[in-house]
Amino acid sequence: MDATPAREAPETVDATGRRWFYRHPAVIRLAHWINAAVLLVLLMSGLQIFNAHPALYWGAVSTFDDPALAITSEQGRDGTNRGVVTIGSHSFDTTGVLGLSREGNTAVDRAFPSWATLPADQDLTTGRRWHFLFAWFLVLNGAVYLLYGLFSGQLRRRLIPDGDQIRDFGGSVKEHLLLRFPEGEEAKRYNVIQKLTYFVVVLVLLPAMVLAGLAMSPGVDAAWHWLPELFGGRQSARTIHFIAAGLLVLFVVVHVVLVLVSGFVNNMRGMLTGWFSLGRPEKETAR
Repeated sequence: MDATPAREAPETVDATGRRWFYRHPAVIRLAHWINAAVLLVLLMSGLQIFNAHPALYWGAVSTFDDPALAITSEQGRDGTNRGVVTIGSHSFDTTGVLGLSREGNTAVDRAFPSWATLPADQDLTTGRRWHFLFAWFLVLNGAVYLLYGLFSGQLRRRLIPDGDQIRDFGGSVKEHLLLRFPEGEEAKRYNVIQKLTYFVVVLVLLPAMVLAGLAMSPGVDAAWHWLPELFGGRQSARTIHFIAAGLLVLFVVVHVVLVLVSGFVNNMRGMLTGWFSLGRPEKETAR
């Protein structure tokens, strides 16, 4: 791998003729990696909290006999226990994954297995402490990212599609489905699908998840009684919080897959050093 340039110019060419583009400023890179670590802790501690009452409802109160979603275990007809996920009126056997998992030779009744929660043992108090602490890290890190992005212009360039990109939206979808990614000059900017996805994640999904989390707090509800009503009640807020977290996990999985297939080394180097290789003029590298 060629050494990246030392100076932070927008674009440069090294001694071998390889073109380099300074794609990710330091603040963006730092916020990205802090967010990755914070969201992992929030997810695992959140699953710990969910395990204390593994069911979701809609409205202001818990209707225990009619949950929107429940992850439990029950005894099957053959007398053995099995894990079950119930969504509305439909039930699915999830033994070994959800509802009933194995720890060594022992079957354990818990919605999410120990390897997915923080802490691993069932401990609601500790899980809540981790969750609330890292929720503040998420908010503070997000505020720094948004303020920097707004005043530097990075937010506009990274989240708002250009006119030509919007007009070619169908073409971009086709290119993604065929796993073809922008090359050369076009690789200097995010494509329309990236921008729209990041727009939804940064300005819609994350704020909704944070507000729904606040709406579950009795202290916040007492001060801002309108907040849980905004979501249709505290139980609705809990459900929306859970759904938003699930969508974020889906986003991260797709994001990692695309990083791998579009050039892992180049993408990782870009997010670690800021420098992204555009290749040599005679042979541009993808994305």
